Amino acid sequence: MLLKHFPTAEQAAEACCQHIISSLEEVLAAAPRATIALSGGSTPKLLFPQMAQAPLPWDRIHVFWVDERAVPPDHEQSNYRLAETLLIRPVGIPAENVHRVRAELEPREAAARYADEIREFFGLGNQELPRFDVMQRGVGADVHTASLFPGEPLIQDRHGIAEAVYVEKLGQWRITLLPGVLLAPVRTVLLVAGPDKAEAVRTVFEGPYDPIRYPAQLLPTDKTGIAWFTDDAAAVMLKR
Repeated sequence: MLLKHFPTAEQAAEACCQHIISSLEEVLAAAPRATIALSGGSTPKLLFPQMAQAPLPWDRIHVFWVDERAVPPDHEQSNYRLAETLLIRPVGIPAENVHRVRAELEPREAAARYADEIREFFGLGNQELPRFDVMQRGVGADVHTASLFPGEPLIQDRHGIAEAVYVEKLGQWRITLLPGVLLAPVRTVLLVAGPDKAEAVRTVFEGPYDPIRYPAQLLPTDKTGIAWFTDDAAAVMLKR
């Protein structure tokens, strides 16, 4: 596990970008295609424009989403719209390589369709889970990750691919990948920035282990293939 923090969020995003790009290059050197699952939130607004500057063969990269809000693709809260605007359109990723959540549908139907598309793409059997080459994630101030918020029963699900969840505190439906999928990627990269995330980062690394209360603890802090990039403000409470 790699943990690095930098003076500013912009510097953390730059290092995170370099790590993602080198990871994708490594995959593409040995395989005809690569897969990446993207997240939304505030830090991708720093990350995606930097990724868009990388001279990768983007037509060989397939893009998926870790989670999505139950809104149409042109909605200002759409995670798809954020990536489409800052990354997909600027680098010209082909439409057939973009596997978005059909979040304009009823949430449970959107989750089922997304899970089916993932199964078809990866050629999965009934009990198999996908293994993305790279997964980019964040952590909320309440220690949520993906759209798994504290107290969500699906945090214990290790068999499903994607489900619709209702986030009571936000009054909003979301579609999210489930823990078995979140734990499976070859490489997981987390970008976390801001003083409001300091307690969450401390909890992940040094707090009592309780993923039902602190969903971001689902990701083992001693597992290889995991890289954390934070700014100093987010890492200020860490002892390491």
